Amino acid sequence: MGKSRRIKTKRLAHEVLEKHPDRFTTDFEENKTLLEEILLNSTKRLRNKIAGYITSFMNTRERRIA
Repeated sequence: MGKSRRIKTKRLAHEVLEKHPDRFTTDFEENKTLLEEILLNSTKRLRNKIAGYITSFMNTRERRIA
């Protein structure tokens, strides 16, 4: 079974990925610093959740391509 995440987290993550598809990687720390620049009015907890979701999404995408 997968992790349960709020709809808001997933929606924001997909919006950010649509706007900046080439900037995100499979590294959580890099994604977290990128989100600090992109999402100015969000909490640290929300940014971390979005960064975690984007990281797992990118890992899944990489595995499907390989």
